[in-house]
Amino acid sequence: MSQQPPTRPHGPHRPRMGPTQPATLVLAALVAAALAWLLVSMTYASLPDLPWSPTAVLAGLGVLEGYLALNTRARIARKPGRPPVDPLAVARFAVLAKASSLVGSIFGGFFAGLLIFLIFKHTDAARHDLPAAIGGVVGSVILVVAALLLERACRVPKRRDEDENRDDDARTTHQ
Repeated sequence: MSQQPPTRPHGPHRPRMGPTQPATLVLAALVAAALAWLLVSMTYASLPDLPWSPTAVLAGLGVLEGYLALNTRARIARKPGRPPVDPLAVARFAVLAKASSLVGSIFGGFFAGLLIFLIFKHTDAARHDLPAAIGGVVGSVILVVAALLLERACRVPKRRDEDENRDDDARTTHQ
């Protein structure tokens, strides 16, 4: 008995990874904000002070991914002095970018929900936690923007000869 290798689907149903949809990020942020507001409103009195470490991690990852985006874009464009890019590394960067944009969106929503709660809570503890919540939102936005830039940098650029051929084809079909 011989086993046949699994066949890959062909055509429009073939699995593929596409660009991150803004609606996905907005929905994730809104759900996280609602859950954060709900959880924090029920448990705020028993929570410790809001730490700054998540803000530092989110912003640090954002800066790192921003650097990767600039470096990857230059290497894909084959700018002078830049080594060629490894296709497997670009695929990994694209996956990292998609995951980071979603994580940044979820954390941003969480911090936004917390921020909304803290703005309407008139206590000393809430006033003390407010800067860290604002920092969390800012760090999350930095990560989302950098991740989307990295994802865009990982796209394969169109070749000029393909564009010229398409223009020639368009001119011949319309004449």
